[in-house]
Amino acid sequence: MTNHESIAEVLHHAMRTRQPIAPLTSPESSSSLDVDDAYQIQQEMVRLILDADGGRPIGYKLGLTSKPMQEMLGVDQPDYAPVLSSMVFPDGHTVDLDRYIQPRVEAEIALVLGEDLTGPGVTPMQAWRAVDGAVAAIEMVDSRIQDWKIGLVDTISDLASSAATILASRVVPLDGWDPRLTGMVVSRNGRVADSGAGAAALGDPVGAVAWLANTLAPYGVTLEAGWFVMTGALHRAFPVEAGDVVRADFDRLGSVTVHFTRGQS
Repeated sequence: MTNHESIAEVLHHAMRTRQPIAPLTSPESSSSLDVDDAYQIQQEMVRLILDADGGRPIGYKLGLTSKPMQEMLGVDQPDYAPVLSSMVFPDGHTVDLDRYIQPRVEAEIALVLGEDLTGPGVTPMQAWRAVDGAVAAIEMVDSRIQDWKIGLVDTISDLASSAATILASRVVPLDGWDPRLTGMVVSRNGRVADSGAGAAALGDPVGAVAWLANTLAPYGVTLEAGWFVMTGALHRAFPVEAGDVVRADFDRLGSVTVHFTRGQS
């Protein structure tokens, strides 16, 4: 077993047992892992999850695209990971928090692809033409690293801290409006928790899709028609507890809601 495989095994075990591990890049670990190592560990993590849970990749997520999220976690660049079908749920879904370690939620714009998109050299205009439309979304992130003490290598290795994605059912074509200017208010139990706008996602959600296609190009990965891209949090992620109801209301896109409970597995 390679070092990448063994680290992925440890992360996957933490996910399955809900027992977090020490940071991969802590001073105590004497780690020399870099970003390339982290993405190789991520690939092994995806393989382990698919072997255990079935399913398939159905999109990608971008993480750490907004300044508030970068500042919160002390990093200075985005990351990404595949979105797996076993982690995607419909609007109104109830999430059992007993299946997770230290979950947080964030509202996002998801963009659905109508055409394949392959880098390098993809422009925002080409990405715009490839996108069928936008969907209101909430992502629940979770870290298998103790107390969210993560650096960039930690979160990339850990599937970009993916946990669950909740998608509204309505795909809204982009004709006549600009996702950068789309406002969003997210509430927790009926009280406003935060707000944001599409421009928080790398300045432009559609441009973020172009960035992803170009970043994946050296690995031979194409963003496939029918997949969706979670373009990144529009505000600071916040923790949730059993009994919480989180709703995100977007201009143009409508709303998406998720409920949280315990002991329903």
